[in-house]
Amino acid sequence: MKPLLIIEDEHALAAALAAVCRRLGHEAVLCYSGQRGLDEMARGEFALAVLDIGLPDMSGLAVLEQMRARVPQLPALIITAHANLDNAVAAKKLGAAAYLVKPLDLHEVQETLRQLLGAAPPAPAPPRDALALLVGATPAMQRSFVEIANACATDAPVLITGPTGTGKTLTARVIHANGARRAAPFVTLHCSALPETLLESELFGHEKNSFTGAGAARTGHIERAQGGTLFLDEIADISPAIQAKLLRFVEERTFTRIGGREDLRVDLRLITATNKNLRDEVRAGLFREDLYYRLHVLEIALPSLRERADDVPALAASFLATLAPDRGAQLSPAATELLQRHEWPGNVRELRNVLEHAIAVSNGGVILPQHLPRELREIAASAPASQPLETALAAWLQQKLRAGASYREMHDELEALALRHLLAHFGGKPTVLARETKMNRVTLRRKTRLLGENPDGA
Repeated sequence: MKPLLIIEDEHALAAALAAVCRRLGHEAVLCYSGQRGLDEMARGEFALAVLDIGLPDMSGLAVLEQMRARVPQLPALIITAHANLDNAVAAKKLGAAAYLVKPLDLHEVQETLRQLLGAAPPAPAPPRDALALLVGATPAMQRSFVEIANACATDAPVLITGPTGTGKTLTARVIHANGARRAAPFVTLHCSALPETLLESELFGHEKNSFTGAGAARTGHIERAQGGTLFLDEIADISPAIQAKLLRFVEERTFTRIGGREDLRVDLRLITATNKNLRDEVRAGLFREDLYYRLHVLEIALPSLRERADDVPALAASFLATLAPDRGAQLSPAATELLQRHEWPGNVRELRNVLEHAIAVSNGGVILPQHLPRELREIAASAPASQPLETALAAWLQQKLRAGASYREMHDELEALALRHLLAHFGGKPTVLARETKMNRVTLRRKTRLLGENPDGA
């Protein structure tokens, strides 16, 4: 079988990926730079390429672009430690068959490679002029970037979920702006803001004199979105009657205006969003199961800001640059710490409001703690700070995962470190250690032998 080409500058990870390839029955050619990978491609044929974006000599996306010119049908798996929406969408548009974010789960890598080796890569998406960026580098947000990139490359219905204020409307706009329908209208309707009768009229339109006050015929949001994208926010709040009419449109792409008799056909892409759990709504009998499955072809789950606290500084910098472009406003370290300790019940929308307040009350270019709203300072100050051990452990685990370490390897190394410290604390006496920590002596003796320690120290 043809070998796999791995272009990855981290030697330990490249070796781990090569081991995965061998388990699938393929040899691997390892390259630690983009140019070396291109040179290897010029010399031989490969079944698949694995590409890191952050290479020492050039971007992996630039390598992928040159690969596409030489071997258009070669499947490519993109991996990166610094995922953002820009990279994810660009990779899809260059024809990447899959996109994974470090730290890698090697079992997921193996399954992804297994699938790619049996399937042709997707065709490259049409080019784009610009990309509206969502900001974030945490694993929770990187997963969302991959989901958004997938949605940009297809015309299937999308359901965007997540708490209020996480950016569902912005996500819908990004998908439309980077999809095949970007030149057509983007029409949005907030379903929970209108009573049922008015919502039905706004969605489907009405004929003249179809109800009291309907002095003229009116085009609904569905017709206005012809050829483009219709975004329905808070879809869980529509009534059963409107759910039934919407289901008919989703299935048949036809509908009837209120008071009308003619079936109208509209071609559009449908994106919906909700801050509720639609599965729970279905189980409770509040939302039609058949409509749920029609809307839930692709799902993008946006995390709360509490789940991605490490993104707060980057988000804040982005908001400050937008809200006060001429001031060069920056957060002080103390203000940054307060923001990261806040729970953010209002999510990204709340963060933006907090920064608008800070800009309004500050005089200089540096945002200090006293410029933040008083209630935020009081809540954040009362919240416990993150523990140094937790922070250090998280960093250590990330490093090991990037190196491709297994759970057993990480577990054994942590246990060895703990035992060495405990032995030192109890004067190198395993018997005392076992008694004080309530540990079985036979087990301790076996573990200390593996460490090379004296199991019978007195």
